Amino acid sequence: MKTPRLFLALFLSLVFAAPVIAQIREENIRAELGFLASDAMQGRASGSNYERIAAEYIGSQFRQFGLEPGGDTDSAGNKSFVQRVPLERAPSGATWNAIGVLRGSDRRAAGEVIMISAHLDHIGVNEALTGDDKIFNGADDDASGSVAVMELARVLASGKRPRRTIYFVCFGSEERGGHGSRYFIANPPVPLTQIVADLNLEMLGRPDPKVPAGTLWLTGFERSTLGPELARQGAALVADPRPEQNFFRRSDNYILALRGVIAHTVSSFGMHTDYHRPSDDVSKIDFPFMTKSLNSLVKPVRWLANSKFRPTWLPGQAPTR
Repeated sequence: MKTPRLFLALFLSLVFAAPVIAQIREENIRAELGFLASDAMQGRASGSNYERIAAEYIGSQFRQFGLEPGGDTDSAGNKSFVQRVPLERAPSGATWNAIGVLRGSDRRAAGEVIMISAHLDHIGVNEALTGDDKIFNGADDDASGSVAVMELARVLASGKRPRRTIYFVCFGSEERGGHGSRYFIANPPVPLTQIVADLNLEMLGRPDPKVPAGTLWLTGFERSTLGPELARQGAALVADPRPEQNFFRRSDNYILALRGVIAHTVSSFGMHTDYHRPSDDVSKIDFPFMTKSLNSLVKPVRWLANSKFRPTWLPGQAPTR
């Protein structure tokens, strides 16, 4: 009767030795999105103090997850998770980025950087509107993307550190011309040649009926080797079903792509009519869809951060203007 016991012991040793892969949880998405897109945040207008509060909140989450701060350094040498970007035309004179860093574990590979980004601002309040609702909460655009950055940071930081370094960045003032991302790339924390890829996350809160259920799409899928490889690694990711909308050029990824970085936007925007309207509320978010689709990115992003794979532009597909 020793053989069954040996099999049982072997089985238990394999079970308990298997690594536990953290998953993105719906309750965390609900909590974070509920804060960022609440009426109290007054639409997180670009360059407003509410945008700054959003940046500080995201930075506080990065701190909680154990990331290194990647923002400004004060006179005493203390590093922050928030980066102030001077912006004369802004009500507060600035816009803000939130930056957290998961430092790579491999001495050589840690110099290579994967970026996971989104924009944290929206368009604020319009007092000239008729009716009671004048706040543009921006639940889908782009509180959903900022939450996706935070949740990917949470799960990736909870396990074994990847070989490559990951920068988690939420940019300010995308809605006013991409000022946060422009400043970041003009003052990069590492040489741009060391940034392997940027996955920008925008409007992920509702499914797109033009693609299979539970699926996200990637702008410029056909331009580089990044999207197809992530899909092969298990990401629920397909090509942008509306290339005529030119979404590849309409978010922060394009600013990086023009400088040579392999940068694309992940989205599920199905052209809903709440875009840039006060009706883009938390009540419209499909939380089960968002949770499931984002979880499909965890393993592929972890793979990218541990692999030697370096995506490239396909012939004639690198953007030039």
